[in-house]
Amino acid sequence: MMLEDRSCDSCFVLASSCQQETSWPYTYNGKRPLEIVESDDSCPETKLSKRSSDDSSSDDGRQYDSCSDLDVLIQPIGRDNSINCLIKCSRSDYGSIASLNRSFRSIIRSGEIYKSRRQKGVTEHWVYFSCDLLQWEAFDPIQRKWMHLPRMPPNECFTYSDKESLAVGTELLVFGKEVTSQVIYRYSILTNSWTFGTNMNSPRCLFGSASLGEIAILAGGCDSQGNILSSAEMYNSETRKWETLPSMNTPRKMCSGVFMDKKFYVIGGTGGVGNDSRVLSCGEEYDLELKKWTQIPNMSPRRSGMDGEAEKPAAAGAPPLVAVVNNELYAAEHADMEVRKYDKERKSWLTIGRLPERAVSMNGWGLAFRACGDRLIVIGGPTASGGSFIELNSWVPSKGPPQWDLLARKRSGNFVYNCAVMGC
Repeated sequence: MMLEDRSCDSCFVLASSCQQETSWPYTYNGKRPLEIVESDDSCPETKLSKRSSDDSSSDDGRQYDSCSDLDVLIQPIGRDNSINCLIKCSRSDYGSIASLNRSFRSIIRSGEIYKSRRQKGVTEHWVYFSCDLLQWEAFDPIQRKWMHLPRMPPNECFTYSDKESLAVGTELLVFGKEVTSQVIYRYSILTNSWTFGTNMNSPRCLFGSASLGEIAILAGGCDSQGNILSSAEMYNSETRKWETLPSMNTPRKMCSGVFMDKKFYVIGGTGGVGNDSRVLSCGEEYDLELKKWTQIPNMSPRRSGMDGEAEKPAAAGAPPLVAVVNNELYAAEHADMEVRKYDKERKSWLTIGRLPERAVSMNGWGLAFRACGDRLIVIGGPTASGGSFIELNSWVPSKGPPQWDLLARKRSGNFVYNCAVMGC
């Protein structure tokens, strides 16, 4: 179940259900978490402030004196019914709800509320992307709000290295390089802060990846010596641990990953080295229950001018732009500006419509194509005199052929470097 475009009536009764802790205005741990400014297209834009690490008192040192029992939330209806009310609220409301008292703050900041949402099938998707080397933004497509995340820690080598990103559970992981090794930075929506993430068992870059709830799988890529890998790993955001999985049949890098029908798929990429480097047309399916890989021919979307069956010399294009909505696989063909859909039975691709007219890219780079709940999101934008703009367009496949809705437009000096969608 996904949250509809509606206000949360439950939020308005929370304050009257429990006496406020203090007389200070809307804050989160004594700090104002949301600062509204205006963006270029007049959509609300928000800056997220880093939360305090002290959960037991306000900034002025006063101890919380009411509703301090963590087993009590909305007293008249009890803890379980309180949680059922909270999970139906929008994620954007949780900052103000957490300011009511220590009990509300604890259930939200501990992640318990997001576990309850996942168990109840309540999911709300936000889009996270970076058009700056160390700055990330989030976009709420329901309320159409922009949000600035705290700036990533300064690290000169990491700043200018190639990066991959992945959203899993309540975390955003950004993969890059330091001087002699790979590094992972982890952003948590629970603390609104960046920390170092847990290193992989076999560090890599240029891999294919996807997430499903609290788990994510990374497959293929290159090690620090440039060797193309067939190995794969699974990350659990609850335990923050990596598990080594069986290796794929074919080593590959510059590939893409998706979950579909509760299985993980790695699609396309390049294999071989030197003069033998080639674009791979096959994909591979990983069955999480059987722990087994199966190769699937012709699963990578055909590139313009390329025979769908043949494997051609590798080019400088981006990894396949693929996404899954309602267990159906779609692809964005940047060269022909087409949207394609994968026929699982025939194992072939069908053109079903066009991309947004202004979704420009450089061989696929700078264009994001992502699933966002029941819709597909395209993030790109035209280059205009006086600066560049990025545009967020969406289409709901269940409503028919591609008809793109412009969600937002924002001025940006750069194209989209990285993008991930977090559903929680």
